[in-house]
Amino acid sequence: MILKYDVIVIGGGHAGCEAATASANMGAKTLLVTMDMNKIAQMSCNPAIGGIAKGQIVREIDALGGQMGLVTDATAIQFRMLNRSKGPAVWSPRAQCDRGKFIWKWRSVLDATANLDIWQDQADELLVESVFDGFPIGKQVVGIRTIWGAEIRAKAVIITAGTFLNGLMHIGRKMVPGGRIAEPAVPHFTESITCHGIRSARMKTGTPVRIDKRSIHFEDMERQDGENGYYKFSYMGESRPLQQLPCWVCYTNPEVHQTLLGGLDDSPLYNGQIKSIGPRYCPSIETKLVTFPDRPQHLLFLEPEGEDTNEMYLNGFSSSLPMDVQIEALKKIPALRDIKVYRPGYAIEYDFFDPTQLKHSLESKLIGGLFMAGQVNGTTGYEEAGGQGTLAGINAALKAGGVSGDSVAITPTFELKRDEAYIGVLIDDLVTKGVDEPYRMFTSRAEYRILLRQDDADARLTEKAYELGIAKRERYDWWLQKKDAIERIEEFCRTYAIKPKVVNGALEVMGSTPLVYGCKLEDLVARPELNFQKLMDIVPEFREVVEQLPNRKEEIAEAAEIHIKYKGYIERERMVADKMHRLENIKIKGKFDYPNLSAISTEARQKLERIQPETLAQASRIPGVSPSDINAMLVLLGR
Repeated sequence: MILKYDVIVIGGGHAGCEAATASANMGAKTLLVTMDMNKIAQMSCNPAIGGIAKGQIVREIDALGGQMGLVTDATAIQFRMLNRSKGPAVWSPRAQCDRGKFIWKWRSVLDATANLDIWQDQADELLVESVFDGFPIGKQVVGIRTIWGAEIRAKAVIITAGTFLNGLMHIGRKMVPGGRIAEPAVPHFTESITCHGIRSARMKTGTPVRIDKRSIHFEDMERQDGENGYYKFSYMGESRPLQQLPCWVCYTNPEVHQTLLGGLDDSPLYNGQIKSIGPRYCPSIETKLVTFPDRPQHLLFLEPEGEDTNEMYLNGFSSSLPMDVQIEALKKIPALRDIKVYRPGYAIEYDFFDPTQLKHSLESKLIGGLFMAGQVNGTTGYEEAGGQGTLAGINAALKAGGVSGDSVAITPTFELKRDEAYIGVLIDDLVTKGVDEPYRMFTSRAEYRILLRQDDADARLTEKAYELGIAKRERYDWWLQKKDAIERIEEFCRTYAIKPKVVNGALEVMGSTPLVYGCKLEDLVARPELNFQKLMDIVPEFREVVEQLPNRKEEIAEAAEIHIKYKGYIERERMVADKMHRLENIKIKGKFDYPNLSAISTEARQKLERIQPETLAQASRIPGVSPSDINAMLVLLGR
């Protein structure tokens, strides 16, 4: 049997779901191939979305017309805005979700998406053909073959296989092939890709124990409630409909550590059983003990898996130690002294592909029409996967030529720069620098953090997405409404003059500075000790402007306040970004014979030859390529 589509998406995880809906919403006839339709967008580890920098990515996915923010708002059981003690450039939303409801909400989104079909099967072979122009000039993907013998043809294929490619799970010395607990691994498929010259390697990740909440002594833990404010992930999302639940905090202790260290000889991480690269920023509990031997305790978060389940997730206790060692150690924590466990923690090794062999569109440099997104590119995290999936879905639809719609601006590829989105930073880091450990996004990775705030993702991306056709009219109209409301607030603050008052013979002081005649309201907003709320109490006309705003008035007012208060910083960072764009405009692909370029260092020649950067700016971000190397290349280009 042969099926024909414009785009095939392999894998129904977070990257695959966003890729499939993006491609289908662009108008491409799309097929999502998944091993289990009942585990769509499974949250394999923590059932939470967002976090430091990750929350910004989810807002960007939403602004681009993606679904993760909407699904999260509909299934959230706790919401928090992280980093509120710092500046708004690093504020990051995070939500704990109901795992089961998250899956079924995503399933309903896929079922309701036009141009999208689902096929329950397992990819077994990538089908590739040589392209000829009198002689072979390259390779082009033409489809896949499944384990059940179906042959599916397409103009573009997106691989989002997560941890399933030759996946191997570890608990102590016991090893079982699998892509997730109780789910089979995918053999052979990696080999059908690497035979075409694409490099692969192995990575490792892990997940903690799951605990029955009926066995927990909550009186010995610290309660941590979420926020009940106006924040949401999606700019179109409704109020959180599910019951909001608390998380809980406890700590390990020296007895716990002693028990865990006693099992290290059977730890796959330390007995040579696991040889692949693990996530440095999400270490296992045994790694924490070895790395920080003097720490008397480590923080643990106990988080609910849903509003109608007893299953709870122990954040901070990822482990692949033998199950009896894990359980014995946990019982040394007072709150967990009587615990019952649903399953122990485990580690998993899996194949990934070198992302430096991808273009910024996430298309392979070696096989035309082949796109990759998510953990197969060496990343970790649902949000990083979803962001890649969105871009891969858009570009696969463009590649396949299946786009439609009145607002579509036809373009060869859709790419995001580092000053446009965290997704742009993520993809540029992957294709330019590669990975030597599972990649996780942090605000520190973005040099233009002030431009990439969580409050302005729609300002940066929604119009671009609407022109492409992925963001629909409803989303675009909401952005226009919000944009108009922000401009009205800023215009009022820019033109409203403050008249000073004399109180008891002295000039009234607001904050630490006397009011000056003719001072505008925006001058007061810029003062660190003042904010919109205080000014509304003092200036009734300003309160009236804010209260007349449309829906989401708190969100709109906050966005306007941030823009006014940090205007100088924003403008300065924009100037820096614009200067870098000059290097982005200098195309160098195919202009240098790097191995014979004696004007630059040996390391730079090797790195440039391997990565083949598109622009001089991308070349400047490659580790090992120095500013003097870039200057030498500029001189040679001038010649």
